[in-house]
Amino acid sequence: MAVKKTSKEDILQNSIKLFKQNGYYNTSMANIASECGLIKGSIYHHFKSKDEIGLEALKFIHKYFEENIFKIAYKTNLDAKEKIKLFVKKTDEYFLNSEGGCLLGNLALELSNENVLFNDEIRLYFSAWEKALVNILKDKYNESESLELAKEYVALTQGSIMMMQLYSSTDSYLKVGKKLTSLL
Repeated sequence: MAVKKTSKEDILQNSIKLFKQNGYYNTSMANIASECGLIKGSIYHHFKSKDEIGLEALKFIHKYFEENIFKIAYKTNLDAKEKIKLFVKKTDEYFLNSEGGCLLGNLALELSNENVLFNDEIRLYFSAWEKALVNILKDKYNESESLELAKEYVALTQGSIMMMQLYSSTDSYLKVGKKLTSLL
């Protein structure tokens, strides 16, 4: 069999796909290797364990959101209404084109109580999401109101992602973004 070169990022992206579709516990190192077109042992050149892949996958998505979505909240060249519209648009682009829902939401339900490192990373992600929204909403609402609205939006988004997966319909999900945009 020819040796296939696969980068750490390729392994992470394939792992993310499998974790979202099958769950963390139902995804083995052999599944990941197969998805990458590798033999199982090749994965260990990049990662020591499935837990390391899982944690790096969470960090990978968190970084993506920081760089492509959360940073919108801190742009100085946009007003609050423009920020929220762009924030919702970019969030929609991610989740509407992402089979299997939200990895961080999925893993929070599946195993965050069992794995402290996963729990910590998932909390950091959701806290960053809330802080970004608070930064946008503070133009119209006080700190306490902004935080409550941010927490509500994140919870509604996660719930609507689950419903979108369950019913194969984007209706509930899209209503959440419209609701958030209407706050400003």
